[in-house]
Amino acid sequence: MSLEFAGRVGRIPVYPVALSYSFSGELAKLASNETPFGPHPKVLEAIREALGTLNRYPDPAKSALRARIADRLEVPAGRVAVGNGSCELLLAAADALLEPGAEMVYAWPSFSVYPQLAAQSGARALEVPLDADYRHDLEAMAREVTVATRLVLVCNPNNPTGTALPLAEIDAFVGSLPRQVAVILDEAYIEFSTLQDPDESIQLLKKHSNLIILRTFSKVYGLAGLRAGYAVGSEDFRVAVDRVRQPFSVSTLAQAGAAEAIRHVDDLERRVERTAIERLHVEDELDSRGLASADSEANFSWVALGDRDEDAIVTALADRGVLVRGGKGLGAEGFFRVTYGTRDENDRFLRALDEIL
Repeated sequence: MSLEFAGRVGRIPVYPVALSYSFSGELAKLASNETPFGPHPKVLEAIREALGTLNRYPDPAKSALRARIADRLEVPAGRVAVGNGSCELLLAAADALLEPGAEMVYAWPSFSVYPQLAAQSGARALEVPLDADYRHDLEAMAREVTVATRLVLVCNPNNPTGTALPLAEIDAFVGSLPRQVAVILDEAYIEFSTLQDPDESIQLLKKHSNLIILRTFSKVYGLAGLRAGYAVGSEDFRVAVDRVRQPFSVSTLAQAGAAEAIRHVDDLERRVERTAIERLHVEDELDSRGLASADSEANFSWVALGDRDEDAIVTALADRGVLVRGGKGLGAEGFFRVTYGTRDENDRFLRALDEIL
């Protein structure tokens, strides 16, 4: 007799991972929106210093990291929640806010974890298509909000399309919704956006009591391998998400590394500048090959393939040691998403694309 699992387990979609295979040479890993630049030397030093304490559990309150984030953003530490990447905070938010009979609203395609939130909680998910420019259609999303809505998700810049909305539109949208509806503004890629200063959206927390801003150290800070993210919202939200998850979810090394990383804004600005240069290079080269891409404000391009075979192109790139992510697994067939790497990696991607096309 086999084990009998909860019905919701079968409804939870499997997170789409990058194509993996046996390749004899060096990979150009352009599939997971990681930065190609390693952590700041001071971050590595802080991590090394923490190694001698690994016989002890990590601080369950993440006190030092929360204080450092609070100081950087000029918000009370009691309003800062820290998680094992921003994904853990999304899943915890679903546990805290959703249940059978409740509803959540988000754009699609967007971050692949969003469909999991409704599936694990039993809530109803309403997916609103992106507009013709691959951006969130906020008016259409607002029309889907009902008395049953508990959670609305806005990914800005959006993953996988890279598109972003001006902050004024986000502000008006949140202000139009009922106060009891939680709005999570997922800003995993906000540092790359040219539409605003990252600190600007933090000011919206003073206006909207139902707003939660979600960020991560996995992208521009170069700490994807350690897993640390944070949310800033009401203190009630922070207490709720802490209640529904295990107390030691963020490792000692992740806390130490993130607490040091947030101090080096100058290094972050250099990374953003170098990424912006590669963004222009890749988008210009794609355009010269007749491949249209969405207007990216992130560290990746969303590339339309037209009538070309998506699977064949993604596989052929992988055979040449270049990993990208196919659109089918991200919510829209006939596209692929390519992260900006170093200039050598980006040119290797373009050469491989030329061989295939």
